[in-house]
Amino acid sequence: MISVDDLIAELRALLAKILGKKKRKECQVFDVVRMDCEGCERRVRKALEGMKGVTKVDVNPKESRVTVEGFVEAAEVAARLRRRAGKKAEPYPFVPYEAVAHPYAPGAYDHKAPPGYVRNVLDDPDAAPLVRASSAEERYTSAFSDDNPNSCAVM
Repeated sequence: MISVDDLIAELRALLAKILGKKKRKECQVFDVVRMDCEGCERRVRKALEGMKGVTKVDVNPKESRVTVEGFVEAAEVAARLRRRAGKKAEPYPFVPYEAVAHPYAPGAYDHKAPPGYVRNVLDDPDAAPLVRASSAEERYTSAFSDDNPNSCAVM
């Protein structure tokens, strides 16, 4: 039985597909070029806190990284930082290891990534087929899974 929440989510996705709107991400991480002092940190924080849709801004000046929570577009955040704070920002290229189905696929694994992270290839149209599991692969791997109560016990 499908729940009301699932039905609403499906309808929203269908409308977004028909109207051509992208689904906004809830939490986004950006690398900001040259955040040297507390003044830079303050300017970045003030520029992003005033945006519509932003609920929380976390600035990490040591890593030159900004985490934005809320439903906003990545391009809007980058443009706002460029305009208001005078800082160039680009989306953080890595996601947690668990977010990718096949983290050791050729496009996903990156030796420059921090521990527990892989390259975000789900947004890359060229590398996405390599790291997404097909339905046949899912069926075969779940046949031998410990989570599946009807799985094969050959092993």
